[in-house]
Amino acid sequence: MTILPAGESAVLVEYDELPSVLGNFRALDASRIPGVIDLIPAARTILIEYDNTITGRKLVEKWVRGAVPIELTADESGPAVEIPVRYDGDDLVEVGKLTGLGVDGVIEAHTSASWTVAFIGFAPGFAYLTSNERKLEVPRRSDPRRQVPAGAVGLAGPFSGVYPRSSPGGWQLIGTTELSVWDAERRPPALLLPGTTVTFVRA
Repeated sequence: MTILPAGESAVLVEYDELPSVLGNFRALDASRIPGVIDLIPAARTILIEYDNTITGRKLVEKWVRGAVPIELTADESGPAVEIPVRYDGDDLVEVGKLTGLGVDGVIEAHTSASWTVAFIGFAPGFAYLTSNERKLEVPRRSDPRRQVPAGAVGLAGPFSGVYPRSSPGGWQLIGTTELSVWDAERRPPALLLPGTTVTFVRA
């Protein structure tokens, strides 16, 4: 790992791969030292914010380097969310061709996989979901859309995700859901948080 300063009260920890991020995030989250305010995982990094009146960078770095990654088992999975999906996305047929699964195969693979929120990014409430289902890995669109509607369900690389609000986007759209994954009036506003287990079901 590489630990970099990020301002006066944060460090950015870089890892080689996403599984290392997830394992270390779980370990650090379970063993927070006094003064640590927030842990923010991403695809290759964890941003650690701390109160420098309580702790310092050297103590934080020692804590990070001493963490033993925690592998998540089925019995230790986080909170679970079921997302009903209408598989009516504009790119569903193309995804069927790209994967060789056909439309029915894509739907079967997407609904049978167990997905886990790895991190939040791109937009408030946009969760990057990972699974062991490698058959669904597809590239982003070569021509991103200027507007993707809220509730669109997509695939890109090893990830699946639900657009929390209308925005530009380049993911391959395979369906839509009416479930709100971001609500500013809800506490917490994001329905899907790191560690949440997600199952997609055909609506």
